Amino acid sequence: MSDDLQKLNLVELYDLLVLPEAPAPVSMWPQTVGWIWLGLAVLFLIGLGFWKLLAWRRATQYRREALAELRTAGDDPVAISSILRRTALAAFARDTVAGLQGSEWLEFLDHTSDAKSFARSDAGRVLATAPFSPQPPHKDLPAMAEAWIKMHRRPEQAS
Repeated sequence: MSDDLQKLNLVELYDLLVLPEAPAPVSMWPQTVGWIWLGLAVLFLIGLGFWKLLAWRRATQYRREALAELRTAGDDPVAISSILRRTALAAFARDTVAGLQGSEWLEFLDHTSDAKSFARSDAGRVLATAPFSPQPPHKDLPAMAEAWIKMHRRPEQAS
């Protein structure tokens, strides 16, 4: 038999080989319970983050609407005053905001923002008197109103 094997060429020898069985496929399922818990924890954290994002978006919707209105208002002091008042009413308690006017209104705007520029500026005085008497547009008023809408905080939120 060894003579017969010596007379065979390489291709014939290759045909005589017996191939081993293929190994079982590797499971993609985690082998330990720890990986399953980790996967569930990651899914939970992703869901929690998404829920928090949606809650934050709902809570700040009034700001986005006010900024959109402010862009269409231009530099009209009466429109800007109305937008700021409605924004303050959406963010703060009605009894805190509704009765404020004049210098009290400007101090409230300064107190609830880091800008602190309404009470000490000409633009603030234009804003305070705009709802009651016609006022000429002030160039700084739209930027000040935009900054307040973006950055105002309730006293308990201030840090």
